[in-house]
Amino acid sequence: MEKNIDDFSSDQKESMAVPHAGPGIMLLTPSMKLLYKDRRAWELCQQIIQCQDGITANGVLPRAVASLVDQIQKTLKVRPDPKDWEQIQLRHVVNTLHSSILLCGTALIDQTNAEQRILIVISEVGIGAWQDKVIVQAKEQFHLTARETTVVQHLLKGWTNKEIANEMRLAEQTIKEYFKHISEKTSTTTRTGIVMTIIHSGLRHALATPSPDGMVPPRSGRPIELVGSA
Repeated sequence: MEKNIDDFSSDQKESMAVPHAGPGIMLLTPSMKLLYKDRRAWELCQQIIQCQDGITANGVLPRAVASLVDQIQKTLKVRPDPKDWEQIQLRHVVNTLHSSILLCGTALIDQTNAEQRILIVISEVGIGAWQDKVIVQAKEQFHLTARETTVVQHLLKGWTNKEIANEMRLAEQTIKEYFKHISEKTSTTTRTGIVMTIIHSGLRHALATPSPDGMVPPRSGRPIELVGSA
């Protein structure tokens, strides 16, 4: 069953606030062809599939993930501008037998050839402890200032520039300047690039165990870049 995160009571949210492993990452085409899925995404997808009677979409994706991809496809038809996707992120929460799983989806649009990809980040609700470690590590690795670190922290929650600006009581243009500096330090060009670089940096430490055979589909001939429009 899917529900919005705001539908949870404060007690339910508090009970979720326990450390979990980090998020998983999936990359798909708009036609739902799976290009990449890491170990953690595979594990969380299995949890979702098990709680949904073992039914999958296209024999691969949990129905909740396929539904989110479908919503992103429809949004892309009316919002095709890459700049729009700097502020767009679609989210679902799925209840499983073990926990609640947050699905965050966005579109990556290559402006040079209009190629579209869909990024899905899957995480258990209540990964605050893991995120704290990632934030500390990112601050040290990329030499972020205190303000830049706070911006990254809010970015990992899926907040827009406007939401971050309101929380930090700063102008939205100031937040954009912070993102410019963070992009330079992380050698990325977009918000999604920042997120994926930081997440992968954390995963290299928190999830060092190699993926079992068959869990990660083979990559296409061209490497998947960790940048794009979010």
